[in-house]
Amino acid sequence: MNTMKKIVLCLGCSLLFVACNMNPNKEERIQKLETELQNSSDKINALEKKIELNQTNDTSTMKSKMPLGAFSVSLSVKNLEVSKEFYENLGFVQLGGDEAKNYLIMKNENAIIGLFQGMFDGNILTFNPGWNENGEETKSFIDIRKIQQVINNKGIEAGAEIAKDTSGPASFMITDPDGNVILFDQHR
Repeated sequence: MNTMKKIVLCLGCSLLFVACNMNPNKEERIQKLETELQNSSDKINALEKKIELNQTNDTSTMKSKMPLGAFSVSLSVKNLEVSKEFYENLGFVQLGGDEAKNYLIMKNENAIIGLFQGMFDGNILTFNPGWNENGEETKSFIDIRKIQQVINNKGIEAGAEIAKDTSGPASFMITDPDGNVILFDQHR
C-alpha cells in the first residue's frame, strides 16, 4: 500500500507543478490541488486501516476455529427397528451402520442421527474428525490427538490422553457444563 501512496503523491505533485505553470490563478489552483491531494491521502490511509482491521479479524477468527468434522446426535434407543421406521417417516434415510450390530446412521439433508440400541445410556453429541456429513473422508482434517490437546490446554478435562506417537482411529469424551456427553470419534 505504501507504493500506491507514493504513486498518488507523485502524481499529485506533478499535477501541482503543471498547474502552477499553466494556470494564471496559480495560488487558487495550488490550494485546490493541495486539498485534493490531502483528501486522496486521507482516503488511502482509511483504506489501509480498513484492510489492516479485516486482516486482524480474519486472523483472530482463524485462530478460534477448530474444525471437528461431521456432527451427529447419537441416540440411545430401546428398539432399533421402531426408531428406524420413525426417523424414515421424518425423511431420514440410512447412511451407514449395521442392524445386526444394533446401530444405524440416518441422514436427512445435513442432519445426521445415530441410532444405538443397548450400547450406552443417554444421548451423545458426536463429532467425527476426518469425515464430512456424508461419511466420506475429507482431504484435510485436524487429528483427534491435536483436538484433545487443544481442549486440555483450555482447561477442559478430556479423559485419558490419546498417545501422541500414534495415528489413526481414536476417541475421547468430554462432558459440557450441563452434563451433556460429547464424543470425539475419529475413524481414520
